[in-house]
Order: sequence, then C-alpha cells, then structure tokens
Amino acid sequence: MSSASKEMKMGEDDLIVSKTDTKGRITYCNDAFMSFSGFYEEELLGQNHNMIRHQDMPRSVFRTMWQTLQKEDEFFGFIKNKRKDDGFYWTFANVTPSFSSDGKVIGYFSVRRYPHPDAVSFFSDLYKQMCDVESTISSSQQAMDASFELLKNAVKDKGGYNEFICSFYR
Repeated sequence: MSSASKEMKMGEDDLIVSKTDTKGRITYCNDAFMSFSGFYEEELLGQNHNMIRHQDMPRSVFRTMWQTLQKEDEFFGFIKNKRKDDGFYWTFANVTPSFSSDGKVIGYFSVRRYPHPDAVSFFSDLYKQMCDVESTISSSQQAMDASFELLKNAVKDKGGYNEFICSFYR
C-alpha cells in the first residue's frame, strides 16, 4: 500500500490541538498534532495551517470555514488532512476565534477529534463530488459556489449543515 493511500486513524480519546494567528499561521501544536501530521514542531510553527490540506478537500469547505470565523462564530466540519508522508487522517474539527482582553480576534483555536465513521463515509463521497465540480469550472469563485451548492443540497433534508454535522455526536 502506498503512503498516499495509507490512513492513520484517530482513536476516540485522541485530541489534536493547534492555535494560529489571524492569517492561519501555526503558533501552537500539541503532541497529537505532530504525531498525526508527521511533522515536528519546528516544521509546523510559523507555517500556514493549510500545509496539511489534503487535495481531496474541496476549497469551498475552507472558504466556508473562514467566512464563519470572520463572523466570530465557531466552525465545525469533517476534514481530511494530509500527512508529511503523503498519507492522511480524518478529523472532526471545531475551530473558534481567540479574543484579546479588549475583544479583538487575535487568532484561532482548533480542536480535532475522532471522526464518526458514518460521517467520514458520507463526506468522503460528497467531497469527491465537490472537488470534481471545483475542477471543471474555470472561475474560482463560481467553482466554490457550485461546490457549496452541492454541500447545501446534500444536507438540507438533514436539518442543514451545522445540525447534520453535530448530529453524529449526540
């Protein structure tokens, strides 16, 4: 099996934690982050968090995440990340803004945990469709809009995105 197809699975007790500045540069990573990503702390700190973005992840998911965070709301999502050895790992991510004492956003705090297998199956298939759409439309904005429509349509009868995402952990 090639490393590109090798999955490292999170356990139910694993917690991957990282912090970034407002530009998405990593300012903190715990041991679990290093273990799952395969990078050492000195390779991660100061780097943009998207260094672990897997090519199977639709760009529209991250656009949605940033739009949510810019509204100072928290984001939930199932995310497939790339490992240093080109393997991958799935997470259930919760990203929240971090605030200074005077209420300004100074960065983001992310906790990733065990992804429910049914969610991984659902989103793996959906993300493939979304990536296919994104790759067929030349305008980046239109590609992400069309991709996001697929996501909205896939979860609309399930109570919407946030309701569906969180339903795996009730």
